[in-house]
Amino acid sequence: QWQNYAEVWQIQPLTLYFANTLFITLLAMAGEIITCAIVAYGFARFRFPGRDALFMVLLGTMMLPGIITLIPTFLIWRDLQRIDTFTPLTIGALFAWGPAYIFLFRQFFMTIPREIEEAAVMDGANPLQLFGQIMLPLVKPALLAIAVLSFTGNWNNFQGPLIYINSPDQYPVILALYSFSESLSKEAPKWHYMMAMTVIMSLPIVVLYFFAQRYFIEGLT
Repeated sequence: QWQNYAEVWQIQPLTLYFANTLFITLLAMAGEIITCAIVAYGFARFRFPGRDALFMVLLGTMMLPGIITLIPTFLIWRDLQRIDTFTPLTIGALFAWGPAYIFLFRQFFMTIPREIEEAAVMDGANPLQLFGQIMLPLVKPALLAIAVLSFTGNWNNFQGPLIYINSPDQYPVILALYSFSESLSKEAPKWHYMMAMTVIMSLPIVVLYFFAQRYFIEGLT
């Protein structure tokens, strides 16, 4: 029933929830892509003492269950008085919090011949130009693949908002959906509204994968 979508939009302030979700997702995604690319470029192209050992430690963090760092991370943000803000969901991305993305970027950077960089240096390119104008365009498939993964992960992030966000006017869509289901549990279940909200929330991901599937597969390959 098409009217379910219009009715649920009137029942819930979905415009506000979508704005919150987009703000969190785009800011976190941009931070992840930029910082992970910089760190990966350093591991792939610069030689410094302990580089390989540090990279192994970085990969080792992927083996830590998230529940281990959950409480210490919460205490840090609480001491910084950033609970009930978007900061814990976005600012962490500026510190390259995605080791898997760093690994993917590094593998791509290592496949690029060093002669390309040497030619750019001979033409007078500085390190910033070398990274931004030469290397990043050459790893475009990796950029797009990681952008899709990052967007999906942040859009569907439920645990983070559930822990850090308390004010309803700061809810992302997924937390609003959970809150809506909780309120319905006290009344007669309105499954048609639940399904409408679920479809609305899923549409951006479906559209993103539809348009980016070729680049996504190429990037992972």
